[in-house]
Amino acid sequence: MHRRTVIKNLALIIGGAAILPACHRIEGKVSVTLKNVDISADQEKLVSDIAETIIPKTTTPGARDLNLHLFVFKMLDDCYKKEDQQAFMTGMGQFTDAVKNKYDKPFSDLSQKQREDVLLSIENDKDEKCTANPKELKSFYGIVKNQTVNGYVKSKYFMTKQVVYELVPGRYNARFPYKQKQSA
Repeated sequence: MHRRTVIKNLALIIGGAAILPACHRIEGKVSVTLKNVDISADQEKLVSDIAETIIPKTTTPGARDLNLHLFVFKMLDDCYKKEDQQAFMTGMGQFTDAVKNKYDKPFSDLSQKQREDVLLSIENDKDEKCTANPKELKSFYGIVKNQTVNGYVKSKYFMTKQVVYELVPGRYNARFPYKQKQSA
């Protein structure tokens, strides 16, 4: 009787010791499962912050409310070439380093004005030879911006609340201006 209790308690302790390391994750959990691109929770938050800066929340939902950062990652994973995916990941690292070097804090801690300044400096840099913003960084920002806007205009919110769709032939308008055709 006493031996069973000891064995049961010992099994609980061993099981707990085996499960405990799996429960403790430092990086956090990523919201999307991707096949070809490996991202961390910090990288997901970075793209979420950039997308929210591109389409901020006003009286309409922002990019974070519509989960557009997940759309960006899904499109990157499914629709881009391996080289573009690699350039995206490299550019994301360069973006993080450039922001830390300029402001001494991560992009998520910057004010809205500083975030806009960072993104505008990349967007306005169209010179291919300029080394201030490397090619991979521009590629990263271009993919994030294009897919954020693409995801917004194809979102359920936009297609149902902003663009009112009417079936063809549409409604009858009895007051539509009409010119009578003159006969010869």
